[in-house]
Amino acid sequence: MQLEYRSASPLDAQECIRIRGLTRENAISAAHLASMGITVESWAEGIRARELPGFVCMAGNEMAGYCFGDASTGEVVVLALQPEYEDLGIGRELLARVVAHLHGLGHTRLFLGCSADPAVRSFGFYRHLGWQGTGTVDQHGDEVLELVPRSQRGGPDD
Repeated sequence: MQLEYRSASPLDAQECIRIRGLTRENAISAAHLASMGITVESWAEGIRARELPGFVCMAGNEMAGYCFGDASTGEVVVLALQPEYEDLGIGRELLARVVAHLHGLGHTRLFLGCSADPAVRSFGFYRHLGWQGTGTVDQHGDEVLELVPRSQRGGPDD
């Protein structure tokens, strides 16, 4: 399968919202996103204004997944994959691209909200990549994780 990674464009917003409702864990419907103020229009405008930088992975003509960050805060706001594209390294690559972009904007502290339940895949995924708990919880009840540089992790590099 040929995978292509590229910067997200405003035209991707509709498909991003559709995929967000299809994720295996933590799926959020378009209606629920709209109730939080996240619509195709607001997402597209965030991309257009460079407030919401992101990357998508295309598998042929189909979007396999995406990751977006917040240019003003350094938060990784969403990483989502269609279930059939899990376990192929796509999530890791998309996250790495957003992390590099946010670092390039000058952010030294990167953070995200993640389930505190070890049974949820994202719990182990982010921690394996060096994200560590801060002891705080965000407005959605998720644990806030920070990316700890390799030089400060204290363990072997992965």
